[in-house]
Amino acid sequence: MAETPQYRPETLAVRAGQERSQFGEHAEALYLTSSFVFQSAAQAARRFSGEEQGNVYARFSNPTVSIFEERLAALEGAEDCVATASGMSAIMALCLAHLKQGDHIVASNSLFGATVQLFNNILSRTGITTTFVSHTDPSAWEAAIRPETKLFFLETPSNPLTEIADIRQLAAIAHAKGILVAVDNCFCTPILQKPLEMGADLVVHSATKYIDGQGRVLGGAVCGPKKLTEEVFKYLRTAGPTLSAFNAWVLLKGLETLKLRVDAQAANAARLAAWLEGHPKVARVFYPGLPSHPQHELAKTQQKNGGGIVSFEVKGGREQAWTVVDNCQLLSITANLGDVKTTITHPASTTHGRISPEARAAAGINEGLLRIAVGLEAVEDLQADLERGLSLI
Repeated sequence: MAETPQYRPETLAVRAGQERSQFGEHAEALYLTSSFVFQSAAQAARRFSGEEQGNVYARFSNPTVSIFEERLAALEGAEDCVATASGMSAIMALCLAHLKQGDHIVASNSLFGATVQLFNNILSRTGITTTFVSHTDPSAWEAAIRPETKLFFLETPSNPLTEIADIRQLAAIAHAKGILVAVDNCFCTPILQKPLEMGADLVVHSATKYIDGQGRVLGGAVCGPKKLTEEVFKYLRTAGPTLSAFNAWVLLKGLETLKLRVDAQAANAARLAAWLEGHPKVARVFYPGLPSHPQHELAKTQQKNGGGIVSFEVKGGREQAWTVVDNCQLLSITANLGDVKTTITHPASTTHGRISPEARAAAGINEGLLRIAVGLEAVEDLQADLERGLSLI
């Protein structure tokens, strides 16, 4: 299936990668085993050396995980995929697979807070440095390049302001200098955006989000050409940030409904964003599908629609924003996103609470900002739930 690009995304999402066992199961099999038995000592030696393809040990090979990898690769239009235990472990694996001491990253200043922490506080210990630049200014990316720069890293849309980076232009700038481009495609998924088709070298996912879609398990992935993902696989085989077989099986079930959910959530988000933009207690709305969004036209060239994330600033600061959150009876107060249940969070004190106030200010995250990951509830019910708090500020 992964080699049949004529199939459409909704078909790939339910069929790609599956190989039935001798029992002929219709649903994907769940292989809960830590190791695999060999027919002989010679076969074991061939498997361990890589001379013979096949499963060896579940830290780096499992049939259920392989199906998930093949299916996600097919959806992204990638040659290969390496699954990991979480989205953050996918970013870590990508960086340590392709960077070494003395190398330099140019990254967006609008990254997820944990990614900023990873670059500043973990990778820096290994001698890998990072320069953060404007998410939307390609000239700033170009100006930050050093002789030792090896990676551009961005997520688009950004978290939480849904800023759009120009993938094609950044890829052209990077490739002129022999620099890799990695894009976190968590917000859009391959249903709405395919960074590899726009020049990115690698795509990263937190499968915990939309790919699962129901807040059940953690997972991550790195997709791209085999020559690049095989380095990630080598890191995974040794370091072991492994996706469990059970989580892979759950994520496969998530992929089956991914297009249906993402399309419906985006439709709900567009309606909610328009309502918020007209609300007297709301100072500003951030949603790529709105004509008022600064990168609305660019978003239309990269994404199929505006996606399912809506951020907005209430008039006031933290007290007013928390009033809205605390009066929600329907929306879930949690920082996770991509679920069928709508969630709400205050980024300055949650997802971006560990980064410095200066870094938050540079990323445009103020105390009045709220982020909503829109689910599948009736939009009218979401509006009524938000109105309860908005009416009190």
